[in-house]
Amino acid sequence: KITAHDRAILDLKVQRDKMKQYQKRLQSVLDREQEIARESLKKGDKTRALRALRQRKYQEQLLVKTDGQLQTLQELASLPGRLSIEFTQIQATVMKGLEMGNEVLTQLHKEMSLEKVERLMDQTKEGVAYQREIDEALMSTMSPEEEEAVQAELEALE
Repeated sequence: KITAHDRAILDLKVQRDKMKQYQKRLQSVLDREQEIARESLKKGDKTRALRALRQRKYQEQLLVKTDGQLQTLQELASLPGRLSIEFTQIQATVMKGLEMGNEVLTQLHKEMSLEKVERLMDQTKEGVAYQREIDEALMSTMSPEEEEAVQAELEALE
């Protein structure tokens, strides 16, 4: 399955290839301008030779800029670039997960106020105390033999 990540890498590589083709065209223009300057000097046309050299210099500047852009594209399309893209995607996923977790916690905090927790703790304490009273009442009505039988049955269950 082709993902958005795969398409982004492909687009980077296509751009890189176009930049390389552009560089080849610039290099041929540079070579041609150099040739025009030589021919013009042989013919004694210094003005045309200067114009050709100025155009060549401008084309060289474009080639230097293109080299920088190509280097950037190659870094992005290379393995470390892919890793940085993947890392960025992972960071985005982690951020979304953290946001969702924060939303859940916020919702839980709304549902479980401090007063509700304290009330629940008090009810639990009351329930435990009531259970102890029941246990003590049951134990007081049993004979020691019955208590031993209950303990033995507990051990058997364990």
